[in-house]
Amino acid sequence: MEHVEPVTSPIIRPNAPPTLRAHVVKLLSADILAGKYKPGDRLNESQIAREFNISRIPVREALSQLQEQGLVQNRERRGMFVTNIGPEEVRQISSLRIVLETEALRLAQARMTPEIVRKLEALVAKMDAWNGTLLEAAALDLEFHREIWKATGNPYLERALNALMVPLFAHKTLEHVTKEIRRWRLSHHRIILDAVAGRSDDDPQEALLTHMRMSYTEPERYSTLAKKTS
Repeated sequence: MEHVEPVTSPIIRPNAPPTLRAHVVKLLSADILAGKYKPGDRLNESQIAREFNISRIPVREALSQLQEQGLVQNRERRGMFVTNIGPEEVRQISSLRIVLETEALRLAQARMTPEIVRKLEALVAKMDAWNGTLLEAAALDLEFHREIWKATGNPYLERALNALMVPLFAHKTLEHVTKEIRRWRLSHHRIILDAVAGRSDDDPQEALLTHMRMSYTEPERYSTLAKKTS
């Protein structure tokens, strides 16, 4: 009888997701957030494949998915790198965010419905109860803002904010802060909720600025608001 070698799993860690790509995404994102790969580090496709004892295809697919999530940047002819945004770039992106997201908040406020309010309330409740990973906190944060962008009824504005904000949200995820600070930042989403739901007299722009200052230093520096607030 012909001897058949037993088939072994290429990754032996327990509780693997159903697909190899999803598992590689989970492992790589955990390594990035743990600091094994630091902002600006190159993610070598061949090296990662050898480390996990798998082909390069699922690694390539996983890196593409991480790029969509903002944790990884594709630099032309150089490869994939862990997202690295400098302080001035953060301020420049933040200043543009103020313009676009203020418009989104005002449009969402005008189009607000009880159903959207319930969705936002549910997300804020999850944020208040959060006690998980940094990735889970970042996902809740982004989902909350995406619900508001979707409520604008303007898919072009929604896409522009997604393209602009995903790398910035990922950058903040890579910032190593305590759980207490992360929880404190999450709790401040209620300011925005109250503004768009019409439950406060806060101007949407002021509510957004208050929210952003919880995480960023001088987010308005590269906007006309800098003169008004200096």
